[in-house]
Amino acid sequence: MDLSTGHNIYETREWVMRNSPVPVGTVPIYEALERADGRVENITWELFRQVLLDQAEQGVDYWTIHAGVLLRHVPLTANRITGIVSRGGSIHAKLCLMEHKENFAYEHWDEILDICAQYDITLSIGDGLRPGCIADANDAAQFAELKTQGELTRRAWEKNVQVMNEGPGHVPLHKIPENMAKQLEWCSEAPFYTLGPLATDIAPGYDHITSAIGAATIGALGTALLCYVTPKEHLGLPNRDDVKAGVIAYKIAAHAADLAKGHPAAAAWDAELSKARFEFRWYDQFALSLDPVTARAYHDATLPQEPAKTAHFCSMCGPKFCSMNITQELRVLAQNEAASANDDTDLVAAAQEGMKTMSEEFMRRGAELYH
Repeated sequence: MDLSTGHNIYETREWVMRNSPVPVGTVPIYEALERADGRVENITWELFRQVLLDQAEQGVDYWTIHAGVLLRHVPLTANRITGIVSRGGSIHAKLCLMEHKENFAYEHWDEILDICAQYDITLSIGDGLRPGCIADANDAAQFAELKTQGELTRRAWEKNVQVMNEGPGHVPLHKIPENMAKQLEWCSEAPFYTLGPLATDIAPGYDHITSAIGAATIGALGTALLCYVTPKEHLGLPNRDDVKAGVIAYKIAAHAADLAKGHPAAAAWDAELSKARFEFRWYDQFALSLDPVTARAYHDATLPQEPAKTAHFCSMCGPKFCSMNITQELRVLAQNEAASANDDTDLVAAAQEGMKTMSEEFMRRGAELYH
């Protein structure tokens, strides 16, 4: 997503598109504001339409357009703590109030759809009135716009234009299910695309974590696409390391959501890593981890020697206190105990019988693990 807001937006995007192997999206109102010399009052439908046509000819794949911000919705934000936090939403809201006219993107929606159909462009219907803090979550303004998104979605489908709905934002965990339920109902199960949501506002510098918590929650409930957040959110522009931290956090959130939904491949990945961990196959643990470089770096920070890659312990517990190593020894003892009693006993049954015997012995000795 090219969210450029500075000078030379068109030229910047040209270089992005020439070098990007994936679809590129934009928020056209940003370029419209640049062409209007940074003055919102100079933005007109004619100017906005020309931006759309130029971007379509350039090959842009999808647009975020805040057509759901209606004139009658704007007063609903008056009592919010953080007002309107969407850049595109605030521009459209200001135009509505300055001219006391309806949002031109809403009024000309059919024409926008015709352009999308002609150039095979997908629409992300922006949530210009999304909550910008926990206190504003699930308020009248947010849900009024969501209903309008549903109307715009159905109109797009009638013209064979692909659509996804943009969602919040900042939402406490107990209010997230309502967001998902209403979006599924009002937007006819169109793909939902959420910006987190952040589950709390108190952690600037760690909003890749606060938002990943909300993202995993809403992902498990059915959100189709997660927009990642970096540690710099609310503080400044991210650098490369910030981007990596945000992407990793959201890969974790997406995977956790897939697990909750019963995705077989997600469960298989976890199981394979767990087996490698229990069997002390360190190289396999690194390879199966989401970020192998970081996983190995943390391990080697305390046990850098090569023999440590085959050791049956790590620096957390050491060789004497490793629970997994102790468990393996217990299993061997249990299997041997049962096998000696009946050589023809099935191995699994033998293990179970042996574990039972060891359990009884453990309790007889006072249930103390260490003496």
